Amino acid sequence: MRRFASMGSCLLLLALVAVGCGDDPFQIDWSENPLEAELFALDREELNRPSAFDMLQRRRVVVESAQSQGQWDFAVDRLDGQLVLLPPRALGVDSRAGIAPVPGVTFEELRDAPADSALYVTREAVPVEYGMVYAVQTRQQTGRFGQRCRYYGKLEAVRIDQEAGVLIFLHDTSPECNSRRLVPPGG
Repeated sequence: MRRFASMGSCLLLLALVAVGCGDDPFQIDWSENPLEAELFALDREELNRPSAFDMLQRRRVVVESAQSQGQWDFAVDRLDGQLVLLPPRALGVDSRAGIAPVPGVTFEELRDAPADSALYVTREAVPVEYGMVYAVQTRQQTGRFGQRCRYYGKLEAVRIDQEAGVLIFLHDTSPECNSRRLVPPGG
């Protein structure tokens, strides 16, 4: 019995030391790291060009690839000659990913993704415009501790080539499960 009490005291002491040192085992340390990516419209004649994007993994995805299987958050296409962002459901993929245009703010000014779920377009094309910032709600994924998570990110077009069907955009995504905050704590 004394042995268990002694072990319990040690565990309590370790927990207090961890909290006292400011170490939160659930806190994710991250910093802003906007990067550029290039995607090609789905309607281009070439196959196997990256047309979709996985926001959390920060990777381009070839939609025609069997390995992609809906593992992306938006694709790029042309509609009536204009580049558009397509959430997966717009292409018949079962997903809850969505895109919310956020007018009147810059990429740097967008600090939180919109809380109103009705603002996220999930089934139709979203026109790509210069100067417009977009919040992206990812598809549902499994987080670090096994919970179901949606992640939030932002993007802005850096270069739009309608004729060639090419979009270059700046993007960043929060690694915090279900957090709409788009900048690190204290940022």
